[in-house]
Amino acid sequence: MKTGQMRLWVFIYLKCFLTGKLVDSSALPSGAHPVPVMSMVGSEVVLPCSWKGSQEEVTPSACHIQWMSPPHTVFEQLGDEKWQAAGFKGRVEVPQEKLGSGDCSLIIKDVQIGDTGRYESFIVVDGVRSIKSRVLIQSVKLSVTDHKSTKSHKPGDDLVLDLYTSHSLAVVFQSRNSSEWVTLWNRGDGNNERLIKHPQLELLTIKNLQCSDEGIYKVLDEEDLSVSTVQLYVDEKSSSFRLFQGLDNTPIDAAATSSCSALLLLSVLLSCFQIPHLH
Repeated sequence: MKTGQMRLWVFIYLKCFLTGKLVDSSALPSGAHPVPVMSMVGSEVVLPCSWKGSQEEVTPSACHIQWMSPPHTVFEQLGDEKWQAAGFKGRVEVPQEKLGSGDCSLIIKDVQIGDTGRYESFIVVDGVRSIKSRVLIQSVKLSVTDHKSTKSHKPGDDLVLDLYTSHSLAVVFQSRNSSEWVTLWNRGDGNNERLIKHPQLELLTIKNLQCSDEGIYKVLDEEDLSVSTVQLYVDEKSSSFRLFQGLDNTPIDAAATSSCSALLLLSVLLSCFQIPHLH
């Protein structure tokens, strides 16, 4: 066989290994109950997995691990050889140093709404006629949710929007008196007098708020999915009338608070006149 042909066959073999094409799919079990895992957009999440109990002792260098989000392979590792799907490039790993103890958990960094779904981990073993077989280790159901918050500011204040992730591409706004969504910012836009993107952090500042800025702000990712939703109130009296008590954020009525303060003052004054006279 010529050198060029040999290189081609080696390339095809490696390509098949790194995409699971040499694995016998008929060996996959069914009916496994997935472990639920929840996370917020932009966070780091761990999909749990342990191959101990599924197989005999395997050295980390010989441990062939595959993670799928059926029917697609997300991550595959054999020794120092690793493969990541395009949508997860630079975001997924199975720490090599933990494989020896049986931990083959998949770490997903900067998790996205689009990562929501079912994941399955396999250990790949040698089968008959040099066909490799996959043994299911763990099934995980990942749910990724967006961020939601309510903010109150006075006119002239600045609003800082957390973009949470570098995958956030746009901010849209719906005014309190409108049903239309308007694009305020797109990634790559330059700063202006009112909109300033932090040079390092994923933060966008809207300066000098006005009453017309009251409404709903949404941060969207590259698939137009919601990363966060912020309900903004702009009110001169926001600091007085939006008071909160305790950890449960129970609103306090400002008028009632003022009335209680007045009664307390009156009680103190009356007590001053009730001090008994000394004889």
